[in-house]
Amino acid sequence: MGIVNFRKIMIATDGSVCSRIAANYAIELARLSGGTIYAVYVVSTDYFSSMAVDFDWERMNEALKKEGHSAVNYVKRAGEMERVNVDPILLEGHPAEELIRYAEDNEMDVVIMGTFGKTGLDRLLLGSVAEKVVRHCKVPVMVISEKCKYRG
Repeated sequence: MGIVNFRKIMIATDGSVCSRIAANYAIELARLSGGTIYAVYVVSTDYFSSMAVDFDWERMNEALKKEGHSAVNYVKRAGEMERVNVDPILLEGHPAEELIRYAEDNEMDVVIMGTFGKTGLDRLLLGSVAEKVVRHCKVPVMVISEKCKYRG
């Protein structure tokens, strides 16, 4: 087995508390390894397929993009405080598919993500993004539990 090199670290963020804690782990790993963080937020198109035809899709899409910018900019600011380079990335599509595609196409060394907090019926209907990424991504994935406590 060769040396593990964490130069390209992807943090999948949704702006939740747990994804922020996961970002702290990613930033610490990048600081120790001299790597770069790629903070990725996916504007989900999953919601649009089940909305009424007369729904204001444009306004919803803009709100999700604003949320995404906020999430990746949080990671960027946190990285700057630790002198870690963070590249904010906003994608659109089905979250698990886009996260996997980005990680593999850009040859990430590791993907770090928090569980996104969906439980019960929401998880059953939508499926777990983290679970899909873990099962299908060819890049190693570290998942931080929603019950996580960061000690940094």
